[in-house]
Amino acid sequence: MKTIYKSENGRKHILELYDSQLERLTVPYNDRYIQTSFGETHLIETGVGDGEPLLVFHGGNATTAYNLLACDFLLKDFHIYAVDTIGHPGKSAQTCLSAHNYDYGKWAGEVIDALGVSSISLFGGSFGAGIIAKTMCEVPQKMKRVVLYVPSAIKNAPGIRSANMMLPMIMYWTTHKDKWLRKCILPMAVYDKNINDDIYETAKRSINHAKIKTAMPSNVSSKRMRSCKAPTLVMAAEKDCLFPGKGVIRRAEQIIENCTTVLLKDRGHINELTEDEKQMIVDFLLAETPFC
Repeated sequence: MKTIYKSENGRKHILELYDSQLERLTVPYNDRYIQTSFGETHLIETGVGDGEPLLVFHGGNATTAYNLLACDFLLKDFHIYAVDTIGHPGKSAQTCLSAHNYDYGKWAGEVIDALGVSSISLFGGSFGAGIIAKTMCEVPQKMKRVVLYVPSAIKNAPGIRSANMMLPMIMYWTTHKDKWLRKCILPMAVYDKNINDDIYETAKRSINHAKIKTAMPSNVSSKRMRSCKAPTLVMAAEKDCLFPGKGVIRRAEQIIENCTTVLLKDRGHINELTEDEKQMIVDFLLAETPFC
């Protein structure tokens, strides 16, 4: 059987961190497994039992456990279904989907159906936001409100923009010295202070023990995206080497019918939201009328 892990011991190392991060949540949570045509999908159900349902996707080569810690500001207002992306580290099936077509959107559409709702709000960052963008194209009628944070699949940068991460990565693989892993992550973070312990340890275990996905969800079709009328908030980072903020916002405003945009100034792909920005996300997702 094909596996995304380099070894069984490596899988255990990743899941040990996963479980220890989940235990740090400040609210109760439950494991949930659902069936899709692409394989079994694991979710963490948490937050407020009677809160507004919210489907949450994590970044590439990361896990939903890490993502829930990073997005803890959502826990007090929403009934959260946090998905382990299929084919990525976590507890979902190890089926690898193509980043270049709309299979991720089809898969996410099946996840929504399995939750028993006709439509739902979605939140995701980076690779996870790209999955949501594909889902907006594939099943636009199932989108209620959407937040795309430092998103892929809108206006991806050419691969050369992230080439300065390759040499440190090679040096890390060769020497296993932490300084090289930090240098690899730094172009995404811009400032070293943005590489906190959870980010670093999650990245380290994925790089050490999993087969890293280097392809991000490809840019979506403008024609297909325009079929989605759901209110959408796009938050892009000015210094993002993977998805440069100004380009993302410019194209998002062109292809998303009901779009609000925010440029996160002087920030890279890995960044920390301000309290006002976190509240903006919550208010947007809870709004009953078009958000202006």
